[in-house]
This record gives sequence, C-alpha cells and structure tokens, in this order.
Amino acid sequence: MRQHILETLEQSLDYLQRFLASDDNLQSIDNAVSVLVKTLESGGAIYACGNGGSMSDAMHFAEELTGRYRKNRAPLAATAISDPGHLSCVANDYGYDYVFSRYLEARAKPGDCLMAISTSGRSNNVIKAAEYARENNIAVISLTGASGTELGIKATVDISTGSSGYADRIQEVHIKVIHILIESIERHFFPENYAS
Repeated sequence: MRQHILETLEQSLDYLQRFLASDDNLQSIDNAVSVLVKTLESGGAIYACGNGGSMSDAMHFAEELTGRYRKNRAPLAATAISDPGHLSCVANDYGYDYVFSRYLEARAKPGDCLMAISTSGRSNNVIKAAEYARENNIAVISLTGASGTELGIKATVDISTGSSGYADRIQEVHIKVIHILIESIERHFFPENYAS
C-alpha cells in the first residue's frame, strides 16, 4: 500500500509540474484574475457552477469569497449555483441541461462573471450556462482539463490543466487554481491582509 501511496503522490506532482511548465497556463490564471477583479470593481457578481466534484469546487470558490480566505475582510459577491430546490425544479420541468443557465437568467446581469468548471469540458449544462453568459455580456472563466474543449472555446478565459487519464488529477490542479484566484482577489482588494 505504501508503494501505491507514493506512486499516487508522484503522479499528482508530475501533473502539477507539467501544468506549471507552461507560461500560457500562468498567463491564463493572471487573465482570469483581471476579469474577476474587474467584475467586482464594477459592482458585478460572480457565479460558479459545475457537476459533482466540480460543483463542490464551485461552492468552495464562492464561500471563500463571501466568507473569508485567510483573514477577516469584507465579503465579496459570489454565489455557487447549487440550491437543491432550484436544481431539482429546473431538472424536472426543463431538463438537467438547463439547471445552471436558468439560474443565470433569473439572477445574473451584464457585467457579472461565471466561473464554469468541467473536468471534461463537455458538460452540457455548464456549456449552456456559458452560452447564455456570453450572449448576455457576462464574462466566462472556464476551468477544464484538456485544452480546446467546447466549454473552453466559449470562455472569455479558459484555464485548461491538460489531459489526464483521470478526473481526480484535473480536480487537484483546479483547486490549486481556485485558491490562487481567491488569494489574488484578496491581495487586490485587501492588500493590508498580506502586508508583511
């Protein structure tokens, strides 16, 4: 079992190192920070969505912004599209493909931003949310695995972590990117929290 543990950690490290080796990946994260900061500076809100583990990541991203990441500070406008009443109602009445886009129709405004998370980049409900967002002047940041996916192509900024045989490797880098985005937003709006 120890050998399996070691191999798993080495695989994870190798995947992260391949992601880090690309300057394009670092630039995509920087571009995403700019979009998120601009959204909040202009009074907009951030929405986040995904399925399964990606929904958990979307929820984590939003709650760190409305709550706090490292130190106390004012809350920031962010919502994960995860309300079970909404999800089950829309899935029942319109189909699961519309659970995220319908929420944006009800709540989002031009100038807002959608964080769309899909390890495959092929989740229909996330793609439909991105399509609605782009058609309505809502920026889209996508977190995907392989580059050039349907979701990534529709995004304002796509952060693709690279191909992997398993979604868990992709999700491990996604959560690192999410933490970088949160910290970067905090550093912009609350630099006093990061003063040495």
